[in-house]
Amino acid sequence: MGAPIRYAIVPHRPEAHLFEVRCTVGDPDPGGQVFALPAWAPGSYVIRDFARHVVSIRAESGARPVALEKTDKHTWRAAPVAGPLTVVAEIYAWDLSVRGAHVDDSHAFFNGPCVFLRAAGREERACMLEIAPPKGARYRKWRVATAMRRVEARPFGFGIYAAADYDELIDHPVEMGEFALTHFRAGGVDHHIAITGRQRADTARLARDLKRLCEAQIRFFGAAVPKPGKDRDRGRGAQPPPFDRYLFLVTAVGEGYGGLEHRASAALVCSREDLPQPGMKESSEAYRTFLGLASHEYFHAWNVKRIKPAAFSPADLARENYTSLLWLFEGLTAYYDDLMLLRCGLISRAQYLELLGRSITRHLRTPGRARQSVAESSFDAWTRFYRQDENSPNAIVSYYLKGSLIGLCLDLLLRSKSRARVSLDDLMHALWREHGATGIGVGEGDAERLAEKVSGMRLRRFFDRALRSTDELPLKRMLATHGVDLELRAAESAADKGGKPSARARAALAQRASLGAQVRADGKDLALTQVFEGGAAEAAGMWAGDAIVAIDGIRVGSKGLDAVLDKRKAGELVRIHAFRRDELRQFDVRLSRSRADTCVLRAPRHSALLEHWLGPGRRSEEIEPA
Repeated sequence: MGAPIRYAIVPHRPEAHLFEVRCTVGDPDPGGQVFALPAWAPGSYVIRDFARHVVSIRAESGARPVALEKTDKHTWRAAPVAGPLTVVAEIYAWDLSVRGAHVDDSHAFFNGPCVFLRAAGREERACMLEIAPPKGARYRKWRVATAMRRVEARPFGFGIYAAADYDELIDHPVEMGEFALTHFRAGGVDHHIAITGRQRADTARLARDLKRLCEAQIRFFGAAVPKPGKDRDRGRGAQPPPFDRYLFLVTAVGEGYGGLEHRASAALVCSREDLPQPGMKESSEAYRTFLGLASHEYFHAWNVKRIKPAAFSPADLARENYTSLLWLFEGLTAYYDDLMLLRCGLISRAQYLELLGRSITRHLRTPGRARQSVAESSFDAWTRFYRQDENSPNAIVSYYLKGSLIGLCLDLLLRSKSRARVSLDDLMHALWREHGATGIGVGEGDAERLAEKVSGMRLRRFFDRALRSTDELPLKRMLATHGVDLELRAAESAADKGGKPSARARAALAQRASLGAQVRADGKDLALTQVFEGGAAEAAGMWAGDAIVAIDGIRVGSKGLDAVLDKRKAGELVRIHAFRRDELRQFDVRLSRSRADTCVLRAPRHSALLEHWLGPGRRSEEIEPA
């Protein structure tokens, strides 16, 4: 395999938001060693061109400079040299997100693809990484948090770390700073939570809750390959997780939300108020949102990082890697993230039904579901889903959201046709056995064939309609077969996310007026952010960016659009004055009727479906929410 590739990284000028990164090849290519930065980060399917953040780059061998030629936007070729070759890059880091790199005088974070050059032709070699602190007394209390294997470093200390190859090197994000740290064990494996940013979280509560969640997911996938002679259903003695340590890297900010999965860690950004607060008895809606995010990224340690598309096996980080399977990897993960919260008792049955109702509501409020199939959404993620504009709700569908509802429908179908003997769990277990545990990538039709194999059913018609058409999903009918009632009503306000019954009478909601647009405050006015296809605003010629000054001659900014619409009825004609850029325009808008796109789910207390969802051998009465 050859000598390891040696890397070194230091936030050498935190005040200027710069990392210095070194890459040393002991035996460079005799024809001239090529180096390249990835164009995208695994798990975030859009070309980000990380090389644009390279401020300077040079090459040297011994004490002598070596010519370095840039051959394309993210690739450099060094002149041939006889001895070891080092490339040194300064990289600007001011992206406070899970996919980027960020450094200042309070902390430093990086995701590997942003900073580590790939030595072409030597990607399979082992990598050694030296992580060093910034110079200065103010940084003496800094520590390091990463799931990468330590070689010459104390726990959470600076020093030498190791990766088996380049793919592993860039799959271990790193946090440096004075972070809060807590620990728990799940499945016999150490798990740590490192929290950066000002916050006052109840870390003991957080560790207890994440322990319950992680143990539930470890049991779930461990049951797919039980040890001989053990109870398969309950997963006793099942296989351990596919990592020997795990790390949650949490960045707490004023407002933020996002996550990115890695093989032995998850990078999360959240509002500091999303974390559990001291003295909090019942979990808040914000905390449940955070737990759902953590559940999603942890589930990815199996589904995406190990059960992965053949198109990403291996991934070509220089260009787009197309697949129509993101509904499977992101959508089914989105289905299981809240379901796992229910199964481990972190949310109640009522809270789960509310979350599911909200997901259905978001989907029904996306007109683009009639224009784009979920398979097309997956394939076009690189140019459409990750590059959304004001018209995106009218043109695309989310493979996360629709994919999760396809998971729901498939789960209900399998349970119904097999009299609850087969479920989506069996498909996930089969995917783990045949692809995750073996490292064989999932081909475009493999999951569909495997679903038919484990169920003994013909599912081609279901998959054709669910994945490759824009037909509506049969949510109401399939839920009804399991005793769950799906009710649709009009939204009672712009803030109505669905999931809960309305305080207003159904007849009143049915007559509620709608502008058919999303708005946000813009100073004293209201700016349209999205105009929905077929709505009143679109019919009148209004569009995203228009800033409403007045309706029927009265300013509405201080009152809000809801206050105005509550006094109107569907069919009324209103005159709206709005600025489009710097031009005042007048629109005569005939208000439309609010659509019945807000979902509420109802199920009897002793629902057979809820019992099935909780998992084999467990009754809902045994589990109380934290």
